[in-house]
Amino acid sequence: MAYLEIEALSKRFDAAGAPAVDGISLKVERGEFIVLLGPSGCGKTTTLQMIAGFVPPSTGRILLEGRDLTDVPPSRRELGIVFQSYALFPHMSAAQNVAFGLEMRGVPQAECKKRVHEALELVGLQGLGERTPRRMSGGQQQRVALARALVIRPRMLLLDEPLSNLDAKLREAMQEELRHIQRTLGTTTILVTHDQHEAMALADRVVVMNRGRIEQDAPPDQAYDWPATPFVADFLGRSNVFDGELRGGALHLGGASWPLAGATRVDAASGVSTGPVKVAVRPERVRLAAQSLEDDEGSKGSTARGLAGTVRSRTFQGNHWLFRIESAIGPVTVLAPNDGSEAPAEGQPVHMHWLARDLRWRAAAA
Repeated sequence: MAYLEIEALSKRFDAAGAPAVDGISLKVERGEFIVLLGPSGCGKTTTLQMIAGFVPPSTGRILLEGRDLTDVPPSRRELGIVFQSYALFPHMSAAQNVAFGLEMRGVPQAECKKRVHEALELVGLQGLGERTPRRMSGGQQQRVALARALVIRPRMLLLDEPLSNLDAKLREAMQEELRHIQRTLGTTTILVTHDQHEAMALADRVVVMNRGRIEQDAPPDQAYDWPATPFVADFLGRSNVFDGELRGGALHLGGASWPLAGATRVDAASGVSTGPVKVAVRPERVRLAAQSLEDDEGSKGSTARGLAGTVRSRTFQGNHWLFRIESAIGPVTVLAPNDGSEAPAEGQPVHMHWLARDLRWRAAAA
């Protein structure tokens, strides 16, 4: 039995409208860090709120260590929760905010003081316990909210976009800190976010949601490299999508072809052997060269193929270059690492090539 089991969980706010959550099932093992990822309105926050007990499900069950939580009040679920707004008491100090949940549970004063000190130290706020939230930065407030959730020693930690109010650099630092804390404590954690980079950085498993349903449940690298559906392929990261043709056991794009055996199909239909297809390749998998790969004697027999193009724009982004290439199959976005070599100039002809294994395809009607 999994630590947390969600069974056929649904939520309808309007009987005449589409469900916010549509019969999802999910298993979470003890100590896992699960991220619910998807666009606005996909049902991820509603799912978290049902787990927390703030929203009653229309159908389905929520089991924690075999106990049915469906009708248990939020205060009796023993869960730690961090909201997007942090929800700190502005008139209380950081230590008082962290102590609040312990005091409500009747924890003796000496034990309460000890656990508050430990929690503040865990999140890197030792020595700042007397500061009020208004005297703290956004990152420090986030740490107070996290300490308050952890100090009660919850059976599970629920995080509702807790880093969305932070600037980019602090957000990245807090992602590392949050993952370190979670691994140190081993607390089973579910986080909701619409940020793909955050999901990839934090999750043991990413659960991609769309229109109230789970599209894919997999480790981040697997979801990125082997998307289960067209939605996942389009949602996770950037992709170049082209109109191609399947014939003769190969994928044809413009005047080039790639062996079908090396590519990955991302729709559920089967039996397609010829006809129009949609073909996708990640920008970072496209390599640029001054000559066609087929002109390189060392590449003969390779499963890589290439297309000619012209650089229309280039943008320096620190550790990589972002190129927009005009080609016979349409515009192509390329992310090339900044390795110190001279980057192709705007207006310069280039050849783009990639491996068949980097292609993802589906039937055009899928």
